[in-house]
Amino acid sequence: MTSSSTAEPLRISYSPCPNDTFVFDAWAHGRIPGAPGLEVSFADIDITNGMAERGESDVLKVSYAVLPWVLDQYALLPCGGALGRGCGPLVLTREPGPAADLAGRTVAVPSERSTAYLLFRLWAADVLPAGVGEVVVLPFHEIMPAVRDGRVDAGLVIHEARFTYQDYGLHCLADMGEHWESTTGLPIPLGAIIAKRSLGADTLRALAESARTSVRMAWDDPEASRPYVRAHAQELDPAVADQHIGLYVNEFTADLGEAGYAAVRGLLTRAAAEGLVPAIAPDALAFP
Repeated sequence: MTSSSTAEPLRISYSPCPNDTFVFDAWAHGRIPGAPGLEVSFADIDITNGMAERGESDVLKVSYAVLPWVLDQYALLPCGGALGRGCGPLVLTREPGPAADLAGRTVAVPSERSTAYLLFRLWAADVLPAGVGEVVVLPFHEIMPAVRDGRVDAGLVIHEARFTYQDYGLHCLADMGEHWESTTGLPIPLGAIIAKRSLGADTLRALAESARTSVRMAWDDPEASRPYVRAHAQELDPAVADQHIGLYVNEFTADLGEAGYAAVRGLLTRAAAEGLVPAIAPDALAFP
């Protein structure tokens, strides 16, 4: 799919999840006058994180956790991503119990470079000093069935799993977002929009403005995005898709603002202090 523009379209990859298709609908379909054209492909976050590390696309939706490895080549856009409150990843198990039960157990995660996994590691550092056992990476839509079927002891889930895990007979052992918010007071950074620095400052600013406009157009006319959302929602119930959008598309999607940037810096600073990611330069998050 390509949006209209006189210049060569830019390659962009984001997930088929409702929040991303809602945010990018107007832009991807050429409804923003003067916006850079887009050549869209869909990929789960583990794939886009790897694409960013290899420099394979012009614009990407990635985990904030991968930024320390890619900020030399990509700039963080101040809008279009996922960051908020009450929207953190969950650790699910078949049976209810204390968090200590997770010690030495096998946990499925959506990506070892995901923000969800980083939040999980920070939580475990506080709550499970002995650590968990094996960590296995699965596509996020396979994690709840794996927990339900006993193939793993627990699963770290993201996205609409917050609304559907009880359908699998699962229990929430811990909420990574609650732990993050209670220990930092900051919103939860999840997914970022990044673009290649080599595109130049003018194009980067045009990308940011187009993303912001696309968000506002989606809010102004939610019905316009419904066909795009439904076409890529992986058979998700429309009501759940609406909940998903309501949770993950918020004021921080339109503009990170001071609180958003503080959350991103806080996450990466704490993670670096724990030896989980490389430290970033003081100005690495600055937008041109």
